[in-house]
Amino acid sequence: MGKSRGLVRPGDRNGTRQGFEFMKANQATWPLATMARLLKVSRSGFHAWNQRRPSAHALRDMDLLARIRVIYARSHGTYGMPRIHATLARQGIHVGRKRVTRLMREAGLRGVSRRRWVKTTRRALGARPAPDLVQRHFQADAPNRLWVADATYIPTAAGFFYLAVVLDVFSRRIVGWAMGSYLRTELMLQALDMALAQRRPEDVIHHSDQGCQ
Repeated sequence: MGKSRGLVRPGDRNGTRQGFEFMKANQATWPLATMARLLKVSRSGFHAWNQRRPSAHALRDMDLLARIRVIYARSHGTYGMPRIHATLARQGIHVGRKRVTRLMREAGLRGVSRRRWVKTTRRALGARPAPDLVQRHFQADAPNRLWVADATYIPTAAGFFYLAVVLDVFSRRIVGWAMGSYLRTELMLQALDMALAQRRPEDVIHHSDQGCQ
């Protein structure tokens, strides 16, 4: 994963917790020691944190917040509660506005009108767009029929940290992911390779937003 100056600042409890959450989500893919070194957190601290059993409500909040973060990042940090709530509803996730407001407030997510944008999609110069096989109809009647590629970024003390994912539209589960300090085509392909290795689909449509990272 390369060298890093550390993505979590010493003494930053919120950043440390987010680092532990990231390690937990990716421990099947990367060694804990490598992620701990990259994030500048301790493995012993991770194990102590991981042994705590969150409530069912807390787990649901964590899942919802992860989805909120993806929507927020894709809007380049411009979406506030109303737009995020509406986007969740379009994805079939129906939750209260107050709950979305609370989670965004606790995570420090605020919609803004202007900020520095970080592009997560760049079409190659002169490249023709691939045919849209789903015609913007993001529904599937079974697992491994339709996958959607996405990329998000996390602002950290050391700069932007990128996460590429492949989402199964039917189950709404992430079936492949990759992380790195730079958003490139290779990162998206690593996420796709992981999904293919884990699921081994016979006939799947992989939809992206025509980006060339």
